[in-house]
Amino acid sequence: MILSKKIILLAGPTASGKSKLAIQLAIKINGEIINADSMQVYKEFKILSSRPSNSDIKKIRHHMYGFLSAKNYFSVGDWLMLVKEKIKTCHKNHKIPIIVGGTGLYFKAITKGISKIPDIDNKTRNKVRLLFKKLGKEKFYNKLLKIDPKIKSKIFKSDTQRLQRAYEVKLKTKKSLFDWNTNTKSEFVDYELRKIFINTPRNKLLKNIKTRINLMFEDDCVLEVKKFNKCNIKKTLSANKLIGVSEINLFLKGQISLNDCKELINIKTRQYAKRQNTWARGHMKNWIKLYSNDLPILLKKTLKVVS
Repeated sequence: MILSKKIILLAGPTASGKSKLAIQLAIKINGEIINADSMQVYKEFKILSSRPSNSDIKKIRHHMYGFLSAKNYFSVGDWLMLVKEKIKTCHKNHKIPIIVGGTGLYFKAITKGISKIPDIDNKTRNKVRLLFKKLGKEKFYNKLLKIDPKIKSKIFKSDTQRLQRAYEVKLKTKKSLFDWNTNTKSEFVDYELRKIFINTPRNKLLKNIKTRINLMFEDDCVLEVKKFNKCNIKKTLSANKLIGVSEINLFLKGQISLNDCKELINIKTRQYAKRQNTWARGHMKNWIKLYSNDLPILLKKTLKVVS
């Protein structure tokens, strides 16, 4: 193992303080930060996706934030291809890459590899999206279960994106998504991976989420959604699923009050954080779980793991 080829993986639920920790860590270890959040890639969403602020970006170099138009389809494979290049560049420049985010599938692509599923054409993809819209989550899940029983207890009903992905793969290739996944292996076996999950207590996390949502509205996330609406982006694309978009649109249409809008976003964000923690329990069992309410103490704990 070549010790100079070190990669820090820093995961955790939304509002757990990953970004602040990553900046302090990068300063200490001569690192650079690479995004592993599927919504922070989009140019159109800085506030709702909680992208790092301009002052944060000035402190340390950040990669793969706000670089992609929401009009583009962006897969885990696309992310992995870009992140490999960023990791190489970091090491070439004698920097330690710190991959930070809350998208479990991105981290899985690093640690477990990604299946070589053939490209799914737009016709098949749109067909599946329309079927999902027509049937709804429950009926779609049951229909998928009939054609691909292997998804049972492997994909949550709430994970609509993966359900649709599993359906389109089965439709196009006649094989289960999980058959394609059996022979995958990590492309980073020769690297030194340091895997850390920020295990924020539930009460603290809920408080952080509420504070963050209030700040989003102070920063005018409503205007951000208004601008996004003018882009006329296809409803099937992932950016539409960002928490806050549909809720703010309900407010803009006069269907709910501002307080109800905030509360809906709060509830959905809490549910998302719960799903992220559930993912971690299932897929990040060998990760180091760390937490402290005091950032300097948390940084010290993290430095011990990565040194």
